[in-house]
Amino acid sequence: MSKIIKIGTRDSELALWQAHTVQKKLNDLGYKTEIIAVKAQGDILLDKPLYELGITGIFTKTLDIAMINRQVDIAVHSMKDVPTALPIGIVQAAVLERANEKDLLVYKNNLDFLDSDGIIATGSLRRQAQWLHKYRNHKVVNLRGNVNSRMKKLNESDWNGAVFAAAGLERIGLTPTLSKGEGEKIGLDYINLDWMIPAPAQGAMTVLTMANDEFCKEAVSQLNDLETDICTYIERQFLKTLEGGCTAPIGAIAKFTEDTISFKGALFSIDGKQKLEVEKVVPIELWKKLGYELAKEILNNGGAALMKNIKDSLKK
Repeated sequence: MSKIIKIGTRDSELALWQAHTVQKKLNDLGYKTEIIAVKAQGDILLDKPLYELGITGIFTKTLDIAMINRQVDIAVHSMKDVPTALPIGIVQAAVLERANEKDLLVYKNNLDFLDSDGIIATGSLRRQAQWLHKYRNHKVVNLRGNVNSRMKKLNESDWNGAVFAAAGLERIGLTPTLSKGEGEKIGLDYINLDWMIPAPAQGAMTVLTMANDEFCKEAVSQLNDLETDICTYIERQFLKTLEGGCTAPIGAIAKFTEDTISFKGALFSIDGKQKLEVEKVVPIELWKKLGYELAKEILNNGGAALMKNIKDSLKK
C-alpha cells in the first residue's frame, strides 16, 4: 500500500468534510492518502440558477478532468450532483451509507407566512416546483452558493426562509437548533419537510475512480454500502429514464423495508401546477429495473409531454 491515493474534492466546507470522511475511512484500512481541493465551475458561476447554465455535471466536471489528467486518483461527490451518465473511463467505485435524505426549511422569526404570502429561496427546480405546488401564493427566488454563504444570504435578506438538504447542514453543524452557536447568532430555526420528495441520491456520497485504476477501485470498493448503492441506483435509473439530469423538477426516494423495496417518485412542472407521481412496494429481487419501469409509467401517463414542455421552457 505504498501508493498515496490523491483524493479530489471541491473546496467548500461541506465538500471538504466529505473528502476528509473518505480519507479517514481509507486511512483506517491502511491506505495512504492526500486531499487535493479544486474550485468547480458551479461554485464560481453564482449569478444564475443552475438550470440556466445548461451544463450537465457543473459541480463534477472539473474533478473529472483532474482525474483523467491524473492530477487526482479519486473524486468524492455528493451523489445527487453527479450526472447519471459518467464520462468514458470513469466509474462509480463506492456509495457510502446514506445520511438524512430529507429537505428542510430554515426560516426566520415564525411560520405565520405559511398561511399567507411568503418568499422562499432555493436554487433547485425540484424544490421550487414542490414548494409552489403546496404553497400556490408564495414566491420562490434563486439562491446559489455553498451552504455557509446561502445561510448568510438568507439572514441578510427579506426572505421568509430557504430550503436546504438536511444532510449538508448536519454534516458541518449548521442546522440551526443543532448548532447553537451559529443558530443563535443568525437567529434561525428549521422544520423538516417530510412532504417534499428528495432529489435522487440525496444524502448519499459517492466516490469515482478511473476504470483502469485497479488499485484505487479495490481500495474504494471497501467503503461501499450495498443498501444505499441499490436504493440510489433505483432513484438515478428513474431520473435517467425521465431524462431529467439537473434541469427538471424530479424527486425520487427508494427504501428497504424488510424483504421489500418501497419507492416514491414524481415529476413536476416548473411552476408546480402539474404533478405526476408514482409509488410502489416490490419484492427486493425486482430492484434492477424498478426505476426504469416506474419512470416509463410516468412518461406514458403524461410525463413525456410534460418533459418536452419543461425542456422547451428552459431553452427560452
